[in-house]
Amino acid sequence: MNRGLKIAFLTVLLIGSQISSFAQCAMCKAVLESNMQSGEEAVGQGINEGIIYIMFVPYILLAVVGYFLYKHYQKTSDSPSA
Repeated sequence: MNRGLKIAFLTVLLIGSQISSFAQCAMCKAVLESNMQSGEEAVGQGINEGIIYIMFVPYILLAVVGYFLYKHYQKTSDSPSA
């Protein structure tokens, strides 16, 4: 696969993953509204944990990509240039 095709594939993949995350926000609202109507004690505890997980995913992905970029550039700088 050439580089342009890989970038296009990853772009489509990342854009497609955004659709499911927007759907989760609607689900969070629905769960909170139903919990408030039923009068449960810990209305937002589960939702807050879910928000924390969703919030950390981009940072974890950036850290992984940064690590691989660092290793790639470290490897290329160590190789002797002709």
